[in-house]
Amino acid sequence: MIDAETVAWILVALLAFVSAFGAAGHAILWKRDPRSALGWVGICLTLPFAGALLYYLLGVNRVRRKAVAWKISGRRLTSANRAANLAPLPIGERNEHLAELRKLTDNVTRRSLVGGNRVTPLHDGEEAYPAMLALIEEAKESVHLSSFIFEADSIGQKFAGALARAGKRGVDVRVIIDALGEKYSWPPIRALLHRSEGVQVARFLPLRSGAYFNLRNHRKLLLVDGRVAMTGGMNIRDGHLVKSSPPKDAVVDVHFRVDGPVVTDLQRVFLEDWFFVTGELLDRESLFPLLEPTGSATARSIGDGPDHEMRKIHWMLLGALAAARRDVRIMTPYFIPDRPLLAAMGAAALRGVNVTLLLPGLNNLAYMKWASQAYLWELLQVGIRVGYQPPPFVHSKLFLVDGAWSLIGSANLDPRSLRLNFELGVEVFDEVLAESLSRHFDACWARSTPLSLQALESRSLGERLRDGIAKLASPYL
Repeated sequence: MIDAETVAWILVALLAFVSAFGAAGHAILWKRDPRSALGWVGICLTLPFAGALLYYLLGVNRVRRKAVAWKISGRRLTSANRAANLAPLPIGERNEHLAELRKLTDNVTRRSLVGGNRVTPLHDGEEAYPAMLALIEEAKESVHLSSFIFEADSIGQKFAGALARAGKRGVDVRVIIDALGEKYSWPPIRALLHRSEGVQVARFLPLRSGAYFNLRNHRKLLLVDGRVAMTGGMNIRDGHLVKSSPPKDAVVDVHFRVDGPVVTDLQRVFLEDWFFVTGELLDRESLFPLLEPTGSATARSIGDGPDHEMRKIHWMLLGALAAARRDVRIMTPYFIPDRPLLAAMGAAALRGVNVTLLLPGLNNLAYMKWASQAYLWELLQVGIRVGYQPPPFVHSKLFLVDGAWSLIGSANLDPRSLRLNFELGVEVFDEVLAESLSRHFDACWARSTPLSLQALESRSLGERLRDGIAKLASPYL
């Protein structure tokens, strides 16, 4: 007869077997990268109980699972979808090859390109903030503002005052602030806005709902009366006032004013976020006025996030690199590429495309610079030019192809933007805008320090080990 202790050990062994093989089976079924799947299978099978527990805590993709649950719950607006102005691409014969890129983005985004837009770049807070404040002061019906960071500093208080005055005039004012982003300053701007009559404020994913350091709303968007928008990479904080900020605090960036029919789709992105954070469904026609053509740009808004099966911005970047024939200019503050993006950049360079990558020489997150340096040798050895911009910190995000196609918005080239957070991009076919941004890019390159493969390889052993260790954490940076 088997004694109780033996039965207990049999049950423990059975439980270990079930947990180990159950976790390993889950990894085999759901891990897309076979190397990751194989690693987790090994951990689960060789570490009884502990391996399964580690997989449950670190291996299960809760980011996507949680985000998809939100989508199923009805986060998407279904009406207010105006017919697109299907104007031909405003590009000359030398750029007709970019029509293939249009086909790809049509299929990836499932949204139509819209003609008749004007996209105007505004550099730093000195240009962008006065334009944004003026729009708020002129608002007659609605002001919708979304920002990852909205600090309660001097410029933040100016925005709060303008929003309060708009609310007093009877304008519908709605503000979304990311609950993690608001922690960048204390006291939070929300406390000031809550005291303003007519200003509705909501936080995106409050931390009390769960310690979500991912799934953040990284979008920056201002919409006034549903007719004009401001978007790009600029938060609301004094540091973007470059001329008046100390060099260590200054943040260089570029923002964009958007006029024309594509503003309707940008309004939709905001109102879907508003529905998610408040439960208030604003789908009425009055919020989506018919907009007349105002310029030559054909554009498309891309609301992207982990609630989508296909990460739109990532696919668009790969498509743009594949379509390029002459040059690709990339400016980003954070560069932590995955293997497909590295391969696409290298393949473009090997086809004879001039690929240039501009990074900040001074980074506000030192570990991001360390991790990115561990990838740069792969680009340099295939002829891609890499340069570091001089201080202050450059937060600009530009992706330009062949002087005709631009991708602007909030996304960095790192896992957080391309996989974990909610981002907003605007795809623009417009030779005038692309040429203007290319001139800006080239001026920045002229002030930068080119990086050579020799200089990268001549770093000390300690620096290379530091960068390699940072690279190990790159999927989570």
